[in-house]
Amino acid sequence: MENLLRFLCLIIVSILYRLRIIGRENIPVKGPAVLVCNHVSFVDWLIIACACRRPVRFVMHYKYLKTPFSGRIFRNAKVIPISGERENPAVLKAAFTKIADLLEEGEIVCIFPEGTITRDGNMGPFRRGIETIVKRTPVPVIPMALKGMWGSFFSKKYGKPMTRPFRRVWSRLSLKIGEAVHPREVSAEGLRQCIGQLLV
Repeated sequence: MENLLRFLCLIIVSILYRLRIIGRENIPVKGPAVLVCNHVSFVDWLIIACACRRPVRFVMHYKYLKTPFSGRIFRNAKVIPISGERENPAVLKAAFTKIADLLEEGEIVCIFPEGTITRDGNMGPFRRGIETIVKRTPVPVIPMALKGMWGSFFSKKYGKPMTRPFRRVWSRLSLKIGEAVHPREVSAEGLRQCIGQLLV
């Protein structure tokens, strides 16, 4: 199922966008790692799935898994549901446990440390969940910078996403993948600055 979903992602992205991937070799071909990326649109996960030659387990707000259509897709893709600490502590605790288990099994996990999609095109502050993850399971962290999705049908530039006509077909995107950050050097703010440099 995961390979089928990745194949479908490749088809969708190739139809809608011209994607340039820079630094793909920085994603390890084996072993655990955490991918972190700025969050611009509702389909950022789809683009990252295309960029990685290995299956990626994405961390996503648990409410997205409850929607009728997309929720089924996310569940089939084995998305890890997460919540804010005050919103649903049990979901948050379960998410951290699941992430730790997956990393110990040698898998790749991707999170969006801002915790929400940008409303103005700029990166927001990074939450410290990434520090919790790496402290519990010390693995390399791979910073990623996505450019070109702001103003797309799936972004919040014009208000609620996916409500205006789809106009930007085959537009240019880039995903720049930086070198791995050693777990001892990982901090939320440090990763934010690193991704900011990749976006320049």
